Amino acid sequence: MNTQLAETGALLRLALRRDRVMAPVWILVVAMLVLSLPGSLESVYGTAAERERLLATMTANGSLRALYGPVFGDSIGALTAWRGGVFAGLLAGVMSLVIVVRHTREEEESGRQELLSAAMVGRRAPLTAALLAALTANAAAALLVTAGLAGRGAAGGLALGLGIGATGMLFAALAAIAAQLTESARLAKGLTGAFIGAAFVLRAAGDAGAPDGGSALTWISPLGWLEHVRAFAAERWWVLALFAAASAAQLVAAYALAARRDVGMSFLPARPGPARGRLGSAGALAWRLQRGALLGWSLGFLAAGVVFGGMTDGATELVGDNARTREIIERMGGQAGQAGQGVLADAFLATMAGMLAMVAALYIVSAVLRLSAEESGQRAEPLLANAVGRLRWAGGHLAVAFGGSALILLLAGLGLGIGHGEDIGGAVAATLGQLPAVWVIGALAALLHGAVPRFAVAAWAVAGAALALGWVGPALNLPQAVLDLSPFAHLPKLPGGQDPSWAPFVALTALAAALLAAALTALRRRDLAA
Repeated sequence: MNTQLAETGALLRLALRRDRVMAPVWILVVAMLVLSLPGSLESVYGTAAERERLLATMTANGSLRALYGPVFGDSIGALTAWRGGVFAGLLAGVMSLVIVVRHTREEEESGRQELLSAAMVGRRAPLTAALLAALTANAAAALLVTAGLAGRGAAGGLALGLGIGATGMLFAALAAIAAQLTESARLAKGLTGAFIGAAFVLRAAGDAGAPDGGSALTWISPLGWLEHVRAFAAERWWVLALFAAASAAQLVAAYALAARRDVGMSFLPARPGPARGRLGSAGALAWRLQRGALLGWSLGFLAAGVVFGGMTDGATELVGDNARTREIIERMGGQAGQAGQGVLADAFLATMAGMLAMVAALYIVSAVLRLSAEESGQRAEPLLANAVGRLRWAGGHLAVAFGGSALILLLAGLGLGIGHGEDIGGAVAATLGQLPAVWVIGALAALLHGAVPRFAVAAWAVAGAALALGWVGPALNLPQAVLDLSPFAHLPKLPGGQDPSWAPFVALTALAAALLAAALTALRRRDLAA
């Protein structure tokens, strides 16, 4: 046996055991994003004439092509690949980067990898085990998609499943390179996430300018390759070879870098502290640690707001007289039963504001769980050994998390108003109106960290469930009792024609405050994580 790979199997079993909750949740989210679409699409575009009108509208609408990509066929399978393929590939990429970084750079950062390397563990075994764990997750997602769409066409289901899995593995290989280059798991995730975002932007820019997806920008992006697999529309199997070649080249680079560095070291040097000035408080330290991530989220939300705002007129044109699509948008936008293009535009803006707020919940969870990273990385203990209390330490990070979520939603509202070209104040009110629900999810994350730090990662499942209910719940016509499990379902949808009641805003804000108080009380009373 190659000594460089010694005990790879043991490390893989350990990785799968550690991911036994997180990985299945990610796999189901990726698969259900696709498998929830055929039924709703069939109810919306049930006739060939309706599907032909959709193709004609999408061909002429660059803003919607930028979001979803071009449509290559008029079957329900082809529409499913169009509507969910890119987003499923994007989520598979995020899943892969989380898995790979968790079992490589995070292990080194915590010191566990050094202990394992002192035993009979090959030099390349940790990286190989992490990549195999990512391969297992992507293969499971691909299998679910293939099996779930087999009734629409075996070849198309296989092509889409393989395309999504291949996209995930390409970004897994990229995450493996980032884990060798950077000094921390946070930087590795940020670098890989930036490449995933750039891939989406390149694909969007290319598709906006080319109705057939033939732009050079689209072909530069791996998410563009996923489109060009053309599942259910004369599949292009050779495109999968592009994924294989790119992934193989990145894996060669990752293994070459891993062989040339010591455990815990990186190729990109750590930035030194400021030459002048000092960090005079726990809040200032929290701001310094989190400002880079907040800047990235802020720019992303501002850009997303502009794009979604600019899509409003095109979306109302796409809906046209389709009653089912109008019903879904109005249900998501909280204005069901009303009529008129202006009302439909308001419903679309309210829907986009709600979706951006649900994504903002992911930001607040990541910012709050920075407390867990500082504690598990044993960086909190030396700080708390000085004249810094736990409440001051936690309060600094929570202030950045809750204030940062308000900032990115403010910028998202500005972007929506600028993109739509009307009523910027109303767009800002629409996004900020969702802030109490975001704060409730952030407070739940803080409570999990304070009371049961081992299960703090479950906060991601809470945010993901809220996102899933808001994203696909109305399209699946789920009962209102199920939709009400999300805090977002209890807030008025703005902009709208009626003055909203203040009661839901006050109630959710009070709930968030109570959960935060409980979280800080629990944190103060427990021991620090070892």
